[in-house]
Amino acid sequence: MLNFTKTTITTLASLVILLFASKANAQDYYTKSKNTDYAEEKNFRLGLSVNPNIGWLRYDDDYDASSKVGFSYGLIADLGFSKNYYFSTGLLITSINSKVDFPAGEPNREKIRLQYAEVPLTIKLKSEENETGRFYGQFGFTAGIKVSGKETIDGTKRAIDGDNIFRLGLQLGGGKEWALSDNLGLMTGITFNNGFSRAIKEGKPKSSYVALNLGIFF
Repeated sequence: MLNFTKTTITTLASLVILLFASKANAQDYYTKSKNTDYAEEKNFRLGLSVNPNIGWLRYDDDYDASSKVGFSYGLIADLGFSKNYYFSTGLLITSINSKVDFPAGEPNREKIRLQYAEVPLTIKLKSEENETGRFYGQFGFTAGIKVSGKETIDGTKRAIDGDNIFRLGLQLGGGKEWALSDNLGLMTGITFNNGFSRAIKEGKPKSSYVALNLGIFF
């Protein structure tokens, strides 16, 4: 299982890098023309992102779950295919945490921590740019592979038995990209990610989170 996971993550990373490399000849997103003083729109942006989140597990039966704080971080990329329309992807390491009260007779989990290597597959719609930047809306999917799954019971951490290796989620969000300089931008926004694949075998919950998006585009 471990070797399979490492191999799969390496394959995902290679695919993302190849995707970025295919656009390597693209110029920076904000670049000033020699004959004008305005910024010309370019069709490729690459950046880094850190996203604190509030995550939880969703059960359909007697299990009672509450939310906990997690985070994600990694590479993000916007690839333009038409004016103001972008395919947004990347490679993120995402941690989703939750507290679960199991039915009577079973020990309560003080914390369940699931960590995934995720690739967003989304469409980003952007407004016309002004002197401060531009607004955006984002919709699509995320595909993830489990990196680790742990639970804490009575202060003792252990691996979770029966957690699924794959995670699929529906993502919706929006925010603003702030123009800091000719080729540097700050992204701020919020995202809701609703998982629709089973996260753990016991109780068959699905995982979701709301994230604050903070990123720098170069």
